[in-house]
Amino acid sequence: MRLIIRGGRVIDPASNTDAIKNVVIENGRIVRLQSGAETRNPDSEIIDASGMWVVPGLIDMHTHLREPGHEYKETIATGCAAAAAGGFTSICCMPNTTPVNDNQSVTDYILKKAREAEHARVYPVGAISKGLQGRSLAEFGELKEAGVVAVSDDGNPVMNSQLMRRALEYTRAFDLFVISHCEDLDLAGSGVMNEGTVATRLGLRGIPNAVESVMVSRDLMLAELTGAKLHIAHVSAADSVRCIRDAKKRGVLVTAETAPHYFSLTEAALLDYNTNAKMNPPLRTKKDVEAICEGLRDGSIDAIATDHAPHSILEKDIEFDAAANGIIGMETSLPLSLKLVRNGILDPMTLIAKMSTNPARIIGLPAGQLKPGASADVTVIDPEVSFTVDANSFKSKARNCPFDGWNLQGKAALTIVEGRIIHRSPPFDLG
Repeated sequence: MRLIIRGGRVIDPASNTDAIKNVVIENGRIVRLQSGAETRNPDSEIIDASGMWVVPGLIDMHTHLREPGHEYKETIATGCAAAAAGGFTSICCMPNTTPVNDNQSVTDYILKKAREAEHARVYPVGAISKGLQGRSLAEFGELKEAGVVAVSDDGNPVMNSQLMRRALEYTRAFDLFVISHCEDLDLAGSGVMNEGTVATRLGLRGIPNAVESVMVSRDLMLAELTGAKLHIAHVSAADSVRCIRDAKKRGVLVTAETAPHYFSLTEAALLDYNTNAKMNPPLRTKKDVEAICEGLRDGSIDAIATDHAPHSILEKDIEFDAAANGIIGMETSLPLSLKLVRNGILDPMTLIAKMSTNPARIIGLPAGQLKPGASADVTVIDPEVSFTVDANSFKSKARNCPFDGWNLQGKAALTIVEGRIIHRSPPFDLG
């Protein structure tokens, strides 16, 4: 079967291509990109992508699928369906499941369930420490052999500096890298939102920016000491951006990600005690949002990830202090990120690099590009379509979305994995 995506604006950062072209796909691979007419044949499906962007499949390098253990919040199947609806062809799932993904059997289970789901590709991230307890390292060799692409204790910081040093050292031996959740638990104390005037007004305990930036600084120094690759997760604070920028100038092998909520919302979203805007790291100030945008602009922040964290109403529809941290994000990430283009912060090429090409490079995936011979993982984006976010219509099981009811612009019209269409929305849906 041949699939021809015709007349779209092809944006491929890997080849620095930004032009109107046809993308020809056969047997799950990109055959060629060409200008002008494409010869029809009876076995071809023609997709008219006029006015749309045709880009390498989006990659979310930070998501939580909850299975095994918390299937009432999300399953691998529903999470992968949400990813496809959001334009993601590949996702990396964090290890804080029950049981924790700190061994081969859990990794095998996740990969089996992902194959059965037949939506987005799933790349598991293994635990740094056994049981996420921060006491002893997981078996990195076993995890690597099973198929993990990185290690992280995401959701829990590695407070023991010696253990983090050993983790960085051992990842070099197994061609892995550390994804660091930077949080000083002692400094955070019992805080539940950003420290500042809004927290004072609400009578809630605050979390200072230094909770994140202190640990960012520590891990950057340990990466410099060991010469290992380090990736900083969910950057939210201005001081963290500055530390990462300075470390890159020194040659430290560090990359970093942020999430759309950290450039779309401030702590003001909590003024009505909205638990759907409670997350960790917490939403911060306008100054921090501006620093995140500048970090994306100047390359200090390499990637945009969702940190998709589904919860049920059991964890969210309760008193603010007791509510769980986290929001869902895979089905709103693209339109929120497209606002960076409309606001002149990023150009289209740079945005796609941060949502596809750069994550592929950081993780080491043969993806994030549209060159002939590559696997046909492709996202077709309608950048102009306007819609109102309706969390009740999401593919995700969860509804903890602070953007519910927002009017947004731009979404994935087609999501294609290995030449197979796994998601269609108007004008390509089948009704």
